[in-house]
Amino acid sequence: MLSGTLNVTRENLHELLDLVSAYGLPLVVEPASPDCAIFEGAVDHLFVPSVLNTNDVRWIVGKHYAWLRHASSVDWEMVVPEAYIVLNPNSAVGRVTGADCALAREDVAAFAEVADRYFRFPIVYLEYSGIYGDPLIVQAASEAIEHAILYYGGGIRSAEQAAEMGGIADTIVVGNAVYEEGIDVLRATVRAVQ
Repeated sequence: MLSGTLNVTRENLHELLDLVSAYGLPLVVEPASPDCAIFEGAVDHLFVPSVLNTNDVRWIVGKHYAWLRHASSVDWEMVVPEAYIVLNPNSAVGRVTGADCALAREDVAAFAEVADRYFRFPIVYLEYSGIYGDPLIVQAASEAIEHAILYYGGGIRSAEQAAEMGGIADTIVVGNAVYEEGIDVLRATVRAVQ
């Protein structure tokens, strides 16, 4: 998955796609802005987030509307909507979207259930972005979901943390640790959840 909140451009996404497409793995782009919605090349899916715990409608549906107003075409078979629940107020995504991250376990569970049952998002993504989350909150979200796939992202820096969150969420995302500590962390986390 190629994503990011700040300093992501269409040009540097294409450069990164060129680098990783040779590995033959499925490629997902998660655009932070409409101009980063890429359908061509080696991209298999476009995961499009809607931040549910913000009062700023731009991050729920406004950016999506703007994207469609200016897009020449959209390959809807590639688009996968994601319900984002942002839980780190100090993260770039928390600051940019103005997400209300001071949520109790019950609040997160309610957002997850609304995403799953009312809006029917196929993915509910708990985004701790850079900090390790509360397993009890992740468990509450997991228990509230019946159909959606639960993604967890944030602060995984060890095999133990990967195993813990991988035992609760359907999918875990390891991001910053790979950049900061190298590929061995990624290998260890993959082994921990296999």
